[in-house]
Amino acid sequence: MPFAESTGGGASGPPAPARRSMAPLLTVCTGYFMVILDVTIINVAVPVVGRELRASLTGIQWITDGYTLVFAGFLMTGGALGDRLGNRRVFRAGVTVFTAASAACAAAPDAAFLVAARLLEGLGAALIVPGSLALLQEAYPLPAARSRAFGLWGSMAGIAASAGPLLGGLLVSTAGWRWVFLINLPVGAACLVLTSRYVAPSPRRPGRALDWPAQCAVVAAVALLTGALNEAGRRGWSDPLVLTGLGLVVPAVGAFVWRERLARSPVLPPRLLRSRAMTGGAAVGLLFNFGFYGMVFTASLDFQHQRGFGALRTGLALFPAVAMTMFASVLSGRLARRTGDRPLVVTGMLLGALGLAGWAAAGTDPAYPLLVAPMMAVGFGTSFALTGSTATVMSAAPPAYAGAASALFNTTRQIGSASGVALGGSLLATSAGYGAGVRTSMAVGALAYLIAAVLAWVCVPGKGRVGGR
Repeated sequence: MPFAESTGGGASGPPAPARRSMAPLLTVCTGYFMVILDVTIINVAVPVVGRELRASLTGIQWITDGYTLVFAGFLMTGGALGDRLGNRRVFRAGVTVFTAASAACAAAPDAAFLVAARLLEGLGAALIVPGSLALLQEAYPLPAARSRAFGLWGSMAGIAASAGPLLGGLLVSTAGWRWVFLINLPVGAACLVLTSRYVAPSPRRPGRALDWPAQCAVVAAVALLTGALNEAGRRGWSDPLVLTGLGLVVPAVGAFVWRERLARSPVLPPRLLRSRAMTGGAAVGLLFNFGFYGMVFTASLDFQHQRGFGALRTGLALFPAVAMTMFASVLSGRLARRTGDRPLVVTGMLLGALGLAGWAAAGTDPAYPLLVAPMMAVGFGTSFALTGSTATVMSAAPPAYAGAASALFNTTRQIGSASGVALGGSLLATSAGYGAGVRTSMAVGALAYLIAAVLAWVCVPGKGRVGGR
């Protein structure tokens, strides 16, 4: 029987057996997988879309970047709405918007319509992701079960991001580019049904006001930053548009901080932002997304432009990194209750650093077999660390701010992804040779992983400690 939405201050959760079942986990991860898949699946379809819809270069860029900008910009708003209206309610609304927008994308008669539908998809994604972590925290209150749930949730990102080019290439070459979006319709419909049936109702806090000026400021700051980073990869860091975007980020952040100090109901209370676990865990997430997505981006370009791989072969070439994510997430979830989060995050970051350093040390034109072990190390290390860093951030926040904490963590990760892709693109464009650019990009990513390892040692609580404040 479907759960009814709770209107009180506490959740009338499901009975103990339902909390231990896999159904809520699989339901939430289905929605999250769909969101992350759409970040990368479109990349191989864009050339075909541009030709069929006669899109300009600007239109093609907005088909890919518009989704990312809205997604990253509205994550904090999605988290705040979930805390106020109930995370399950907002999650379901996000899946509905995302599925409807996917249908609109598939039916797009021209590029302008497709761009508008992609923006709406990004809004749906921003409502889905913060609630996904908050719902898992509610569904699995025991630390061991929660660690396993966070582990599988985290592995979905790496699998979806890396599988996107492979699945996109397969669909475009067989059924056509519109199926890149149509595939979301049955997945979204199933997610809605399963959410109503198996995911417990979330508490609603109608007395918690939404500070719209602060929300607008954070949307502007994140959208400007991710937009400038996206353009930096194509135009270069000295381009006036890039410099203007980066310059406007500062007053937007200043306006947000100023407003938060005055607000009676801030997006995140200052005491949470002063939490070493909260801010440190978010910074670790930014750094490992920087390294992982920078690797996937530069490796994809290297495989296709330098080695002559097609889209399908490129997806298969990246498979070693993907294959390790599921194994690492399951293992880290099992180990967390014995070791605590700190050893897992530190070990994962060191493995990621070793993998990217190994790629950089392999030379400017290494044979593909030499890259398999480095990619496996990066995929394993990133997924291994994601479980602990996710648990660290979510444990540092009280239940009333679970959505906002999830939004903060995922916003910093999106900024890390955009930064890694932007820097990778710039290095490929400005280095003496393509191979040298890839090598430098991997070395920079290895440094990011090392910094994350140090931060994790300082900020992630050890076994038996919560919050790390």
